[in-house]
Amino acid sequence: MNRKKIILTLAAICGGIILTGAIRVLADADDAPATEEKVATEVSVQVGKITSATLHGYVQGFGTIEPAPATPGQPAASAQLSAPSAGIVAKVNVVEGQSVTNGEVLVDLSSAALRAEVERQKKLYAQQNTSLKNLQDVEAQLNLSLVTAPLSGTVARVNVKPGQAVDLTTVVAEVMDLSRLAVSAEIPSAEAKDLKSGEALEILSEPPVTTGILFVSPSVNKDNDTVLVRALLPKDSGLRPGQFVSLRVVTAVHTNCLAVPVESVVTDENGKSVIALVKGDEETQMPVQTGLRENGLVEISAPEIKEGDVVVTVGAYGLPEKTKISVQNSSGAETSTNSPDAK
Repeated sequence: MNRKKIILTLAAICGGIILTGAIRVLADADDAPATEEKVATEVSVQVGKITSATLHGYVQGFGTIEPAPATPGQPAASAQLSAPSAGIVAKVNVVEGQSVTNGEVLVDLSSAALRAEVERQKKLYAQQNTSLKNLQDVEAQLNLSLVTAPLSGTVARVNVKPGQAVDLTTVVAEVMDLSRLAVSAEIPSAEAKDLKSGEALEILSEPPVTTGILFVSPSVNKDNDTVLVRALLPKDSGLRPGQFVSLRVVTAVHTNCLAVPVESVVTDENGKSVIALVKGDEETQMPVQTGLRENGLVEISAPEIKEGDVVVTVGAYGLPEKTKISVQNSSGAETSTNSPDAK
């Protein structure tokens, strides 16, 4: 009996202790604040600086390298040579790639009989046994059977072989002066209105070739709504006839303008261009006017911005106003916006 009483007494004491602890917990819970303190959101971003730069505006397009056209005082830099008369090719004196001079005989259509008659008339004239007219007539016949180079250059093509019959429509050879080349491009008419003769044109080859516009056509090609633009190339440009190239024409130059990386400029919900200026550990949305774009930079202008201001680059899109930010460098390491490097 005594043992039972002892056990019951201990159970009562333990129960009282537990009840007292529960009451204290409930009391502490009543004394706690009704709401927990709200934790501010922090967004990780990358930043860049507003810089001063010289940016260019361009009209871009594609063109084809070709022999230069005729200009005042200089003939065209290429010629396709037709047979001067119907006949049989007696001899081809050149091969493709060969250099020739103006007046050099490329293809001979004369017969053996005609060549022999010319020699006979020369001897007779020397002996005063024929007239000058007879000699000139037979030499004229011989000249009509010779295809000569109209310019000094390179034989680009030979289309005939000895023994082949030709007529006045047969193109027997082509000669080019490869030191005189041009580029011709078809530019959309809406963009061509900004182009003028003499403006700088850059061919984006390797290495790039810079020249000036020679000619902007006053008419529009109705088939594709383009305008023909042509420029002469400098000697030894390294380009070849028939080569397809990309090109651009400088139409504007803005020096010492404020510029930021293109990813810094985003469009807000109202459709306006904005940048996120970094001040301390927060960013402020700033509306800007944009201008020229080149080499990953875009021109911006606004009353309160200056060179050296820090802007959000990666993470700028959709960033709410006055958001607390954590600046990360390109490798992901955290950087302070208050450090000298971030200013």
